[in-house]
Amino acid sequence: MATQERQHDDLRTVFTPAAAERVGVEVECGVVDPGTGRAAPYRGPNGVLAVLRAVLAEWGGEALYDAGELAGVRLADGGLLGFEHGGQIEYSAAPAADVVTAVTTVRDVLERLSELARRFGLALLPGAHLPFNRIETVDWVPLARGRLLRAHFADLGPAGSGGAEILALSTCTQVHLDYLSEEDFTAKLRMQAAASPVVTALFVNSPLHDGRLDGLLSRRSWNWTRTDPARCGLVTPALSGAAGFDDLTEWVLDKPMVFYRDGTDQLRRAPERPFASLLRDGFDDGSLPDLGHWDAHLSQIWTHVRVRRTLELRAADGPAYPHLAAVPALWAGLSYDPVARSDAWRLTGHYTAGQQRAAMAKIPRTGLDTRLGPDRVRDLAAELVRLARRGLAARVTAGRESPRVLEYLDPLDEVLATDRTFAQQCAHRWRTDLRGDPRRYVAAYRV
Repeated sequence: MATQERQHDDLRTVFTPAAAERVGVEVECGVVDPGTGRAAPYRGPNGVLAVLRAVLAEWGGEALYDAGELAGVRLADGGLLGFEHGGQIEYSAAPAADVVTAVTTVRDVLERLSELARRFGLALLPGAHLPFNRIETVDWVPLARGRLLRAHFADLGPAGSGGAEILALSTCTQVHLDYLSEEDFTAKLRMQAAASPVVTALFVNSPLHDGRLDGLLSRRSWNWTRTDPARCGLVTPALSGAAGFDDLTEWVLDKPMVFYRDGTDQLRRAPERPFASLLRDGFDDGSLPDLGHWDAHLSQIWTHVRVRRTLELRAADGPAYPHLAAVPALWAGLSYDPVARSDAWRLTGHYTAGQQRAAMAKIPRTGLDTRLGPDRVRDLAAELVRLARRGLAARVTAGRESPRVLEYLDPLDEVLATDRTFAQQCAHRWRTDLRGDPRRYVAAYRV
């Protein structure tokens, strides 16, 4: 019993409160042919590998390898550029003290990267889903974990049928926020978990697939409902308010790993047993998991809020480039002001897990027209935006944010005032001024 308690205490150490509240932003972008809109190949003189090699040669930084191939570059300021499985490039900025600084850094790097990509005849395309590809037209990046993930999703059958598209076609804008204590962790996580379906509906922005409008407002969100229900979607303990370090530890202990790194540094499929069982009995080769395996296991939980050393907010589709600042502004305003956070929890924290799942099943098609329980998601979204603006204004008054941050929520006010989501705006343009032309689409939405 004492050994189990010590193990449990060791696992808790990954939940490390920060010294201050910072803002981290990640933006995934497709790297596409500006004529066809399709993703660039991995290799070749005009492939994404050539672009990343140019980053390393011209910008400097630390080269990061996967399976012997260049997979990322750690920049001098701590930011990271790396590949996703379908050749998307993700930029993870080093954490900043405020939203405006974080967004400014992201824009500076993405615009430099865009200019570099132009030299290779390519365009950088943010958003939420590669609009002119399907799985068969993607050139897979040779990441070691990719083969294992694809096999895992295939083994799940219909429940994993969206996983390959998430790997190959999904793009996103994600936010990392800090917690300062276990009490602070609980207050932030439970609100973020409860508000995530409403945020998903507010940001729907992936209506195109393989160059067609297929009736979905968010193909990305639809795919997430078909990726792995055991490790995606809701952080169910948090919805009941049970969101302490021990609660999350116990919840994740009950889930199996997908893959692990063995003693020879090779990635292997993990046994289909809960992590708690691995702690007792070891992997099939007899080795026991360590804290590195636990950390890797946490990274294989793809819920709306992914919990590790930060709170990673993943519910929103990536907006078009001019509006990407709305994602960190909304989450920081709701999370970093205690009054806004408490009010947002009161607004959304009473819905059951069943009501949340029912809404998430409908949101990819109905967006803000969805109901969460008996209530209109559109009304809940309007209130969350109002609370976020109030929270940001309080941070401006306290000297923690620039007044400019309030402008970042303006695109969300427009969505609510016009009753047209980003997806609906995009679909309208596709039918009208873009004339169903990929070249025009890329010109309109590239960085």
